[in-house]
Amino acid sequence: MGMETIWLCLAAVAAGAVNAIAGGGTLLTFPALEAFGPAHFANGTSTVALFPGSFASMIGYRDRLGGCKRWIIWLTPPSVLGGSLGVFLIEENSFRALVPFLILTAAILFMLQPAIARWVKQPVTPQAPTGKTLAVVVGIQFVIGIYGGYFGAGIGILMLSSLSFLGLKDVHQTNALKTLLAFGINMSGAIMIILRGFVVWDYALAMMVAAIIGGYLGARLSLKLKPAVVRTVIIVIGFGLSAYYFAKGFWF
Repeated sequence: MGMETIWLCLAAVAAGAVNAIAGGGTLLTFPALEAFGPAHFANGTSTVALFPGSFASMIGYRDRLGGCKRWIIWLTPPSVLGGSLGVFLIEENSFRALVPFLILTAAILFMLQPAIARWVKQPVTPQAPTGKTLAVVVGIQFVIGIYGGYFGAGIGILMLSSLSFLGLKDVHQTNALKTLLAFGINMSGAIMIILRGFVVWDYALAMMVAAIIGGYLGARLSLKLKPAVVRTVIIVIGFGLSAYYFAKGFWF
């Protein structure tokens, strides 16, 4: 195992844990892979390497998924369909320019969600959303799926912003649903990426194992933290992601 593979595996462990807590693990794996090959292969290899970590995180959150069955049924199809379609945008460089704006908007929405909920008179106690709200969340999930299939950095932040309006019990339950849907997006995207040949398998296989370890450990760690701490971590990661991509796109 070469030093570059060891470095990439360390990035994958950290990315798996970050994805379990809030999302944004691609921020760690994509730049690391880009140092060893073309951007579209780095993008594809990162997606394929990280999607097993989402499955491991989902197992880590298994105790919290019981109350999400209705939302799993509604939101899995648009996640899978969107993830599959998004892969076909990989060569459209103009879409990449939207990345920092999407992540920044999601981080702001998640930070302001309690205030937004009060503004729209959403009850403080968990309550099922109206049909209109559910339709909007399903549509947003489809768009997030497309973005996730294309690049994926920050899909956790985007989903946590929209899923918070479903009236779930707490942030951990929202995180559990987010992780399951992220797995659906990443798995469908990974299948299409493999079919298009955008994977460096010498790196991807080792990174898969590392991402699984990080994903499971990250999920278990997140459940031990207070909801306020998890929200703070999510917001910090969101603004950190947006700052990185703004700098990369406009100054570097």
